[in-house]
Amino acid sequence: MSEENRYLVPGLARGLQLLTCFSRNEPQLTGAELARRLDLPRASVFRLLQTLEQTGYVERVPDSASYRLAIGVLRLGFEYLASMELTEMGRPIIEQLRTDTGYSAHLVVRDGQHVVFVSKAAGANAQFHSIQVGARLPAHATVLGRLLLSGLSMAELATLYPEEPLAQYTPRTPTTLAELKSLIDADRERGYAISQGGYETGITTVAAPVFNDRHEVVAAISITVPAQQIPAERTAILVPQVMQAAANLSQLLSHIPHVSGSAAPRKENV
Repeated sequence: MSEENRYLVPGLARGLQLLTCFSRNEPQLTGAELARRLDLPRASVFRLLQTLEQTGYVERVPDSASYRLAIGVLRLGFEYLASMELTEMGRPIIEQLRTDTGYSAHLVVRDGQHVVFVSKAAGANAQFHSIQVGARLPAHATVLGRLLLSGLSMAELATLYPEEPLAQYTPRTPTTLAELKSLIDADRERGYAISQGGYETGITTVAAPVFNDRHEVVAAISITVPAQQIPAERTAILVPQVMQAAANLSQLLSHIPHVSGSAAPRKENV
């Protein structure tokens, strides 16, 4: 045995190799298919799948013998993007957004029940909004969090938030999963979100989701306006700017052409 292989953990290596068998073209695989690809006994693959399922990295497809990647893998992806690729690619985009709008721009990701600010471009109004990189906010109480939660089903939301009522920060904070899901779905359909004094009084947040090449929400881009409300004519200018910045980052992350669509801002009721 070579010196470099002396400390190799075979089971861990096989588990990681198993995860790489899943792809965009083959998101679901059975234990038998994985055993053939890995050239391992089915019993060994079954133990690997059980371990990965219990640790949250794969999950059984309902009413099927197949497995697929689970949220644990996505969580690792979040951490990687937050520390490297996402912030490096996103920084010049939010700096340009800050220049175009004059307002502080942010890039955020989700960590469990919280949104985490991973990059910031301070605008001329920075004194009105002092949130810093690394700051965490409750996902359910912010439009940023609602955008980042938009890929979760009702069952997944219930797992993430096992207890009700949800913590209330303002009269506009949803306190039940049904309320939260309704707001999430509305924001997702709209393609952007606006919070006018929703979590923190005196400011307005305009945000749009960032997608990867599988159209999964991996981040959100936002600007902060130092006003409780902004006029409709100003909203009509700011919303497309934020959406375009998010689309630009989505294109970089997916490495595929992005077809931008026009979306007229609608009045936000929350």
